[in-house]
Amino acid sequence: MTSERAVPRGLYAVTPESRDTRGLAARVEAALAGGAVLVQYRAKAASGAFALEQARALLEVCRAARVPLIVNDSVDLALAAGADGVHLGRDDCDPRVARARFPGGIIGVSCYADLARVRAAAEAGADYVAIGSVFASSTKPAAVRAPLELVRSAKALAARPVAAIGGIDISNAQRVVEAGADLIALITAVFDAPDVEGAAREFTRLFDRTAAGAPHVRTQPQAI
Repeated sequence: MTSERAVPRGLYAVTPESRDTRGLAARVEAALAGGAVLVQYRAKAASGAFALEQARALLEVCRAARVPLIVNDSVDLALAAGADGVHLGRDDCDPRVARARFPGGIIGVSCYADLARVRAAAEAGADYVAIGSVFASSTKPAAVRAPLELVRSAKALAARPVAAIGGIDISNAQRVVEAGADLIALITAVFDAPDVEGAAREFTRLFDRTAAGAPHVRTQPQAI
C-alpha cells in the first residue's frame, strides 16, 4: 500500500514530560522557529483531561507554524485533540486499526531494529517507520541498539520515510542524516538545550547541507 500522506524531511521534535503546559508550548514554539518539520506530543505520565489540554495547546502552536502534530501511543487522544497523526509503539494498537480509525492521519510506527516489523508497518499503511535506538539513549537506556545500516535497509524495504531515534545529538547527527534518515527524532538534544531555537536550527542545517550536495555515506569511497 502506498502512503498518500506527505511526511516532511528534517527535524522531528519529540516533547519531554512536563507539567508546565505553557512552558512546554513555548519550547515547542522555539523548536518550530528553529526549523522543526514535525512535532510529537509524547507524555507517558500524562493522561485524561490533562493530556488532552496539553495536546490541544501544542496543536495551536503547530497550526500557527503549519507543522503537523503527531500524538504518541494513543489514537483516541490524537482524534480528540484534532492532531494530524499518531505514532504507534510495540504495545499500541495495530497500524491497520489506526488507519481505519484515522484515515486522513499520518501514521508512524516504531520498528526498533526489526525489519520484519518495518515490512508489516508498510503493508499496514504506515506513512513513516522509526528505527532506533541508533545510539545509546538516556530516555530509553535499555533499548535495543539499531545500527545505522538498518536505516538504509528499512528505507529500501518500506519505500517510505524513515525516522531515526535514540541518542542522537549534534556530535553524531550528521552520520544519521548521511545514512539516509529522512527524520531525526530528538528530545533531549533540543528541549534540554539552553537555546531551544538555536539547537533546532543546528540540526535543521544538517539536512540543508545534505540536500545541497554534502557527501553521502553511500557515495563515499570505502577503506581498503
